[in-house]
Formats: sequence, structure tokens, C-alpha cells
Amino acid sequence: MRVLVAGASGAIGRWLVPQLVERGHEVIGTSRSQDRAERLHALGAEPIVLDILDTRSVRQVVADCTPDAIVHQATALAGLTDFKHFDRSFSQTNRLRTEGTDSLLVAARAAGVRRFVAQSFASHRYARQGGPVKSEDDPLDPTPVSTTRETNAAMRHLDRAVTDAGGIALRYGTFYGLSDDALVDAVRKRRFPVVGDGGGIWSFVHLEDAAAATVLALERDGPGIYNIVDDEPAPIREWLPALAEAVGAKRPRRAPRWLARLFAGEAAVVMATESRGASNAKAKRELGWTLLHPSWRQGFIDAYASSSAGPKISAD
Repeated sequence: MRVLVAGASGAIGRWLVPQLVERGHEVIGTSRSQDRAERLHALGAEPIVLDILDTRSVRQVVADCTPDAIVHQATALAGLTDFKHFDRSFSQTNRLRTEGTDSLLVAARAAGVRRFVAQSFASHRYARQGGPVKSEDDPLDPTPVSTTRETNAAMRHLDRAVTDAGGIALRYGTFYGLSDDALVDAVRKRRFPVVGDGGGIWSFVHLEDAAAATVLALERDGPGIYNIVDDEPAPIREWLPALAEAVGAKRPRRAPRWLARLFAGEAAVVMATESRGASNAKAKRELGWTLLHPSWRQGFIDAYASSSAGPKISAD
């Protein structure tokens, strides 16, 4: 297939583009800047500079490229650290998930592109009640923290718009695998404490495994939503010390909820103490997905034992 990957120079693109090429697909990759677009040559993609918020340009590029499938991976998450002002920090990504998704879907429909796969998110979205691990059929949080309402609405929009169009939304877990990502930097600097009882459940996925699931999703008919996470959802009190050890940092500090709320905001406190994890059973069953990194326990060691975890391509 000819596959147009929007946001191909982002974190996941480092693994996704080569896997698509190895699978026999012809890849056209977009980026917002000429410099990042040119780096896609080395990964095996034909590069195109494109702002997916420019509806006219998107429609022209899709018409000219005549892809068989579109993969929407465009975000603006590089260097994001301010969770106290959550929606403000995610504002550009929220536009990419709403306006950008709509722009790509309109262009796909006009060009007769039937396969569409988009990046969604699993972590911190499911209702904070009941069991610790949720499936795609479980309800999303009906009362998200006020500072995250716009971000949650944007992800709901993407899920709904993509599946209504017959596409597939992949709810990825928290990515890891790049040595210079913001989470690793915060852990190294001891700016990520265990808050309260550290009971918030997180689901991770190595970027290599996320890319593999994306390739498989392209070969399956939609509509559908899949949690793309590893086999071991875990509370912060377990995974955070393990990550600190893997990156050679001191053990994380501990902080009471009130202090974390003061410095990091309510959203960070909820993620640290109340979040639910996600199950990957559906993706493994229906996509035939096999993980190379089934658990963050060994995955953190594999990813961060050396000083480099692959080329440092900025998130797009």
C-alpha cells in the first residue's frame, strides 16, 4: 500500500516508518518543517512539508499522493512539562486531534481513501471507579479534572470522528523508548515524586511495539478502537522507582497530595493517585499483536541501559 503518515517525524515515526517499509509499504511522511521532513529520507519515506491544520493544503497533498491509507500521528508534545495548566499546554495537540483529524478525514473522503488509522490515548482517560484495568468497552471518565476537559474532549472527538468514518483509533499507552523524553528527564532530575500512596495505575508501551500495532491496524478493516499498551498496568509506586533505577537516577522523592497539588496541579495528583490502567487483550486477539517488550520492568532496562535509544527526532 501507499501509506501517508501525517506527523512521521514524531517520536513514533522513528519506528513506524521503517516497519512500514519493511512490510512492503510505500511511505510518504509529512512534517511541519523542512529540516525534520528531510530526516525522513533516512527512514525510508518520501518527505513532504505539511501543516495538517491547513485544510486546503491537506486536501491537495492527499489528492496528489493518492495514498491507499492514511496514518494520523501528528501531535505537538515535544518538551511538554506543565501539567498544572493542562489544557493550555495541550492546546496545539488538541487542535491537531480535532481540526487536524477532520481535515485529514475530509481529504481522505474526497480522494477515496478508505483506510485511516489515528493516534489516540488510553492512559488517564477511563472512569476512576471499579477495577484497576479497563477495556475499550469500559466508560471513559465522565468527570475529568476541570483543567483537562478540553483535552479529554479533543480525544473523544478523534475517537468518534475516526470510527464514524470507518477508521481505527489506537489508544496508546504512555510511550517510552527515547532517552531524551520529558518523563525520563524529570525522573533524572528528581522532579517526579511518588504522590500520596502512589496508587495511580499507568499503562506503558514501548514505541517499537506501538509502531508494530499500528502496522497491523492498517491491514485490518475498521471501524475499531484498540488499547495499545503492554501487559502490565502498574501503580506509580512500582514503576517510578524502577524507571529511576534504569536511568541511573536517585530514588524518587515522596510528596503529599496537598503539596503536589500546589506545585503541579490537580490533574497531576489525579494521574498519580487515581488513574486506571488499560487492557491490551482486544488488540492482541484481533490484530494478532505480539509485543517485543511485554512489560515495562524489562523494557525500561532495555531502553535506558545505554546512553542512546535511537535517533533523537523531535515530536511532530
